[in-house]
Amino acid sequence: MARGSLRGCVAAALVAVSCGTRAAPGPALQNGDLVFERSTSRQSAAIQAATASRWSHVGIVEIAPGGEVAVIEALGKVSRTPWAAWRKRARRSGGVLVLRPFGPTPAQREAAVDAARGMLGRPYDPRFEWDDEKIYCSELVVKAYERGAGISYGRRQRLGDLRLAGIEAAAEKRWGGPIPKDLVLVTPASLVEDTRLARIYEGP
Repeated sequence: MARGSLRGCVAAALVAVSCGTRAAPGPALQNGDLVFERSTSRQSAAIQAATASRWSHVGIVEIAPGGEVAVIEALGKVSRTPWAAWRKRARRSGGVLVLRPFGPTPAQREAAVDAARGMLGRPYDPRFEWDDEKIYCSELVVKAYERGAGISYGRRQRLGDLRLAGIEAAAEKRWGGPIPKDLVLVTPASLVEDTRLARIYEGP
């Protein structure tokens, strides 16, 4: 077994033990995995409706040299959440999906995580603009792999091409006027659909 795989398996086992001897089985995470959840917020419901997907939030797995497992995510601001806490939150809202990029080398995956670390502290971007001043969840993981590994995951889409019927009023309130239909963004759903990301786990 490769060193990265072994380290991910050991780290995941340690997390399970720390949660109690009867902790539910979970994925053997590796550095750079993408983890998805379905939030219970109103924004999450709108994202699910617009993208026809149950998955509305995504983060990138970070495994520290000592084995600590965390998720770097854009939630309020770009922050680091311990895996046990992230999974507990996700289980309450409908479960976890883990996707693994199967092309990058371990060094590229580490570089992607390092790029995500470089965005820690940036405020969340509720307008989904593609700049570095503020960051939204799928923007974080896409930029992490683009800048760290030179690989772009997901698919750029126009906001106007999403399923906005029924959420126009809420969207216009967010932008303070007409919806910017030409705005280009990357959604969690487009990452889930990327065939270069292998489905590793789906469950509680």
